Amino acid sequence: MSVSKSWLTVYFEPPFWVALYRREDGDSCRVCKVTFGGEPRDQEVLDHFQSHWRELTFSPPVKRERSTERAVNPKRARREARRAVRPTGTGTKAQQALQLQREQQKVERKVVSRERREAERERKLALRQEKRREKHKGH
Repeated sequence: MSVSKSWLTVYFEPPFWVALYRREDGDSCRVCKVTFGGEPRDQEVLDHFQSHWRELTFSPPVKRERSTERAVNPKRARREARRAVRPTGTGTKAQQALQLQREQQKVERKVVSRERREAERERKLALRQEKRREKHKGH
């Protein structure tokens, strides 16, 4: 039986307030980022997620590592706690998932813009050819 867990974090990322919704199903993690303007009240955040639930775009699932919990040596626990407090710069799983989502959206945007450019080029070519035919007809 798989267990689903969800987290909602609202934080200030200058100049906007951001809500980060993280969902874990089994051994995969998905995130969604929603940007608010001013500081939202709790009720506004709840209403937003309830009314726009189907419109949220979650990142592709990111595989998360399973940890086997066992008794940890106190010295090791202290060392690990010290490392956890120190910033590492690698980013959290949620940040990695957001980055993956951004990269996929970038690729999609490039494909759409390329198709739009090609369609515009084809339209202009057809227009030039039509003008050329009109000139060639004569009166």
